[in-house]
Amino acid sequence: MTELWVIVPAYQEAARIGQTLAALADQTDTDFELLVVDNGSTDGTAEIARAFAAPFPVHVLVETEKGVGCAVDTGFRHAISRGAVLLARTDADCLPRPGWVAAARAGLLGGAGLMCGRITARRDEHGPAGRALFRLLVGVAATFGRLRPAHRERGYRAPYRMHAGNNMAITAELYEACGGMPRRPSPTDRTFLNRVRRTTAAIRHSRDMVVENSTRRLSAYGIVGTAKWYLDRGSGSLTADPR
Repeated sequence: MTELWVIVPAYQEAARIGQTLAALADQTDTDFELLVVDNGSTDGTAEIARAFAAPFPVHVLVETEKGVGCAVDTGFRHAISRGAVLLARTDADCLPRPGWVAAARAGLLGGAGLMCGRITARRDEHGPAGRALFRLLVGVAATFGRLRPAHRERGYRAPYRMHAGNNMAITAELYEACGGMPRRPSPTDRTFLNRVRRTTAAIRHSRDMVVENSTRRLSAYGIVGTAKWYLDRGSGSLTADPR
């Protein structure tokens, strides 16, 4: 039985999921099982995942309740029910770098309950200026999160430090203890992180857990709209899904 499962929620990602699967197959540590949770795609996302030849078992589960939180929660709980004790997550438009799984496993086995990593922009979606802007927006959002009064209230057992849901790993024990991922559409990451912070102080960050993140929100929302999103101001009149 494999103790570590990687969960990938996916919706209408036929154009990108093949690259994500290839990035996972290129990991230095491939001793895991992969679960792709298809959130009702109609574009062949699930079929691409099922047909992928990987050095690890690949499972595909369909979650009809809409929302990334629903897909993630269903996937994590399914993996736990199959014996997973360590869980990692990325998204179907992201590219984990080769040492991602190894760093996640090392952190969790080293005593962390939640491992978070570093996100950077994919190199195939924007040029240097777009990638620099992405870094700036992420940095501003991280600072805003640390200073936000709601994130500094009593009851938290660890200081706030922004993490990306597409670059995280957690023990099955902690996932169940904190109540899991909110079953709703994005954004869910802050609520989930605060659930973990109320449960444990064992949150660690690793610079070796690196995921190249899609920047398509920049194209869909523009600079101001993307900044509002990362500053927890929602998507306004735009759809929460940049696709």
